Amino acid sequence: MKFIEFKNVSKHYSGQSVVRDFSLEIDTGERIVILGPSGCGKTTVLRLLAGFIAPDSGQIIIGGQQVASEGKIIIEPKARNLGMVFQDLALWPHLTVKGNLAFGLKAKGVPEKDREQRIVEILRLMQMEAFIDSRPAELSGGQQQRVALARALILQPDVLLMDEPLSSLDLELNIRLRKEILKLQQSIGFVLLYVTHDREEALEIGSRIVVMKAGKIVQTASVEEIKDYFRKLTLNY
Repeated sequence: MKFIEFKNVSKHYSGQSVVRDFSLEIDTGERIVILGPSGCGKTTVLRLLAGFIAPDSGQIIIGGQQVASEGKIIIEPKARNLGMVFQDLALWPHLTVKGNLAFGLKAKGVPEKDREQRIVEILRLMQMEAFIDSRPAELSGGQQQRVALARALILQPDVLLMDEPLSSLDLELNIRLRKEILKLQQSIGFVLLYVTHDREEALEIGSRIVVMKAGKIVQTASVEEIKDYFRKLTLNY
């Protein structure tokens, strides 16, 4: 069932086209990876969906509701029920793991008893119970990444947006966390929209891959079809 729609979405900065005529439909529970080089418009697509910026033209629809259209934000970011994890993680350094997780729940008015229960549950899921009172500086890179994921997922989003979340990690940890993200998505069932420039990462995480270049979609296909697409590109090079 269709959950997210981008309809001919375009975005310009200082007269320069960053996203051009972007059209994409994403089904409930689907894992979409946007793959492309730096500067191709990947992050801008996430920012458009999150509601941080409005499209100059085109429409964005989430759950059957138009959230942005033709230069206007119709539904504000906080009302879109999206979770976000960025490359820099953006954990609050002065707060403990518990404090980082509780922050968004407090903002949403979740009662203290329910907050406590949800924090315990998500930390158990992330295998981070022992670090509940630790601050980010006391955690390894992989543990910080788990906390960032937990902070996004504790709000029970319909959609999780991830922007190059593993690019700063070493290869072994990168591979391990890919598997953890897949397990979480399969067990919880949120829509995953994942941005990366890493082809191998894209092929492992996505159920469907969107290849972008210079602000446009150049290919959208299943993992196997994308493998063939890149194989032919290599042969024709």
